[in-house]
Amino acid sequence: MTTTNEQRGFYHLNWVQRIGFGSGDLAQNLIYQTIGMYLLLFYTNVFGIDPKAAAFMFLIVRLVDVLWDPLVGTFVDKHEPRWGKYRSYLILGGIPLSGFAILCFWDGFSGSLLYAYITYVGMSMCYTLVNVPYGALNSSLTRDTNEITILTSVRMFMANCGGLAVSLGIPILVAALSPDGKMNTTQDANAWFITMTIYAVAGLLLLVFCFSQTKERVVMDKKETANVKVSDLWEEFVRNRPLRVLAFFFITAFAMMAVGNSAGSYYMIYNVHGTSTDMAIFMGLGSLPSFIFMPMVPAIKRAIGKKQMFYVFLTIAIAGMAMLYIISVIPALRSQLWLVYVAQFIKSTGVIVATGYMWALVPEVISYAEYTTGRRISGIVNALTGIFYKAGMALGGVVPGLVLSFVGFDKNNAVEQTPFAQQGILWLVCVIPAILLVLAMFIISKYELTDEVIDDINKKIEERENK
Repeated sequence: MTTTNEQRGFYHLNWVQRIGFGSGDLAQNLIYQTIGMYLLLFYTNVFGIDPKAAAFMFLIVRLVDVLWDPLVGTFVDKHEPRWGKYRSYLILGGIPLSGFAILCFWDGFSGSLLYAYITYVGMSMCYTLVNVPYGALNSSLTRDTNEITILTSVRMFMANCGGLAVSLGIPILVAALSPDGKMNTTQDANAWFITMTIYAVAGLLLLVFCFSQTKERVVMDKKETANVKVSDLWEEFVRNRPLRVLAFFFITAFAMMAVGNSAGSYYMIYNVHGTSTDMAIFMGLGSLPSFIFMPMVPAIKRAIGKKQMFYVFLTIAIAGMAMLYIISVIPALRSQLWLVYVAQFIKSTGVIVATGYMWALVPEVISYAEYTTGRRISGIVNALTGIFYKAGMALGGVVPGLVLSFVGFDKNNAVEQTPFAQQGILWLVCVIPAILLVLAMFIISKYELTDEVIDDINKKIEERENK
């Protein structure tokens, strides 16, 4: 029987529906985490692109995203495909996304910058076509803040399942398929192609499952979104202070993750001199804490509040990075791999909870926008957060290539690098991400939408619509 609260938009989902929604992020992470963690290594060591050229390409791709994201967000809010306003794009964007992801790791035009640009831009544009509507899908399922917290926890749990499958599985699978048992030489090209094909197809099947298990219930009437335009993005950004705070938090958080993730494989190969198994364990520890802590997020948030939760876990992440740096500069400690793993686990625990829960704030700023303007422009808001997420990824994508070029990284040497190059890799793994997290902590301190405020806003919206 449907309750009064459910009739007014405060829907409760069953666990199949929650897992179905979360499978969409699992799918995207199987593809995009592979790109984020390993594409730079593939480009420099396997495909044969100079690190500086790769850094510039990453910047160009993100600039294209800045133009593309608002167009997608506006289009999504203005149109309603027959399969659903947001869920339709899981299929419409998911098919070409999988295809372009596979082509990114094909070595048929080895060393060709033009081919790399075409496939990477195509993959990124298709990712936006899936990710922006998927982000809006969350807020269309329910207004209930506790349900959104559960949905976000499930989503982040499953996203980190994808991250674990990528970080732990990619090094092992590529090494197993390659003729030399490695993953950073030109001989490994075919192994990369087969591996990405497996992950991309699995991602597409999961997007189909997500599509089948989601139902949009909290969506604005067509007439109310008919006049949505691209300029609404700028107007909403200027007017919506909580959105501005969240946007800048996204920049710093994703820049931190992009820098650290792309440098992790270099760190294990050239600083630690680990095997593919060692790398798999190290990279896997970047996702493992999610299975312990993300299910606990709703209880932690109720106990200490969401702002304090951010402070606690951002501090834990910084402490883990400091430990990893100290261990790495002392050879006697660096040779003890278990210490490296412990530091990585502590760092990842803080990063996963803080960056995972921030997605629960997106429906809050959407509700705030609806309360103050009368329009629930989920696509616009998610496009804005997408722009700043991509801005963070742009910063995080450019910095590693520039740093590697500055410290004289030798892409033709599969085993050794100079002490200065090793130090540069360490900056990317520990120092730069820690600085960005300190900035992120300051930014999130300015966020003002408490649970009580959001609950009150949602109730007033429903009362206004039911008059």
